[in-house]
Amino acid sequence: EINREIAQTLLEMNDFFVETAGNGQIALQMFCKKEPFYYDAILMDIRMPIMDGFQSTKIIRGMGNEYAKNIPIIAMTANDFNDDIDNAKCAGMNAHLTKPIESDILFHTLNILIV
Repeated sequence: EINREIAQTLLEMNDFFVETAGNGQIALQMFCKKEPFYYDAILMDIRMPIMDGFQSTKIIRGMGNEYAKNIPIIAMTANDFNDDIDNAKCAGMNAHLTKPIESDILFHTLNILIV
C-alpha cells in the first residue's frame, strides 16, 4: 500500500491523473468499466490479493480489442530476477520496474510507452 501511495504522489506531482485499485480484480473491473482509451497506462503490481498482476494482465490482453491489446502495462514488483522479468513479459506486460520506485526510471518508462 505504501508503494502505491508513493507512486500516486509522484505521478500526481507531475500532473498525472491517477486512479488506484487495492487488488487485481478491482483493477480489472475498473479497466472494463471505462470507455476505450480512458487510461493511458496501467502500473500493475505483481503481488496483489484476490487476483495478482499476471492474471489481471492476461485477462486484459485477452479481451480482443485494440485498446486492451495495446495499453502499456508496467509491472511493479520488489523482485528483479530474470524469471520475474520474463514472467511479466509472458503475461503481456510492456515493462518491469522494481520497488522502491525510482522516479526518474518511472517517468522515463512512461515517456517511452505513452506516445
